[in-house]
Amino acid sequence: MRIEKLYPMTSARLFLIDVTATLQTAALTLSNPGSGLAVVRHENGKAAGVLSKSDLIRHLTDREQTATVETLMSRNVISCSPADELQVAWQTMLENRLQNMPVLGPDAKPLGVLDIRDALKVLFEQEQLQENMLANYIAGIGY
Repeated sequence: MRIEKLYPMTSARLFLIDVTATLQTAALTLSNPGSGLAVVRHENGKAAGVLSKSDLIRHLTDREQTATVETLMSRNVISCSPADELQVAWQTMLENRLQNMPVLGPDAKPLGVLDIRDALKVLFEQEQLQENMLANYIAGIGY
């Protein structure tokens, strides 16, 4: 299954922050239920980085008052595209220990955020469907 089929899920988890936003704006954005990651974007709409709740918490423990969204964000964005296979994206998330991964379209425009729990749920449902189909085939049901 391609990630584009999960558009309703991934687009609902998309939270955007401008690269010039204040940390308070970022904190308000990330305080929304279901938001673990915000995509930081340039004025042209392209992804500049990502900011997680963990990034903000680390900032609070450092007590550095001069930090900005731009200084706290992760610039090395590990992302997927709508054309990517869900299994591959899930494996990338596991390898990089990511809970959330941005879905970026052409020209690095943010389209959504893939949550690992959503990916796992869909993959599990696919496996259950295949198992049921195999069981029905063996039992001669429907053929």
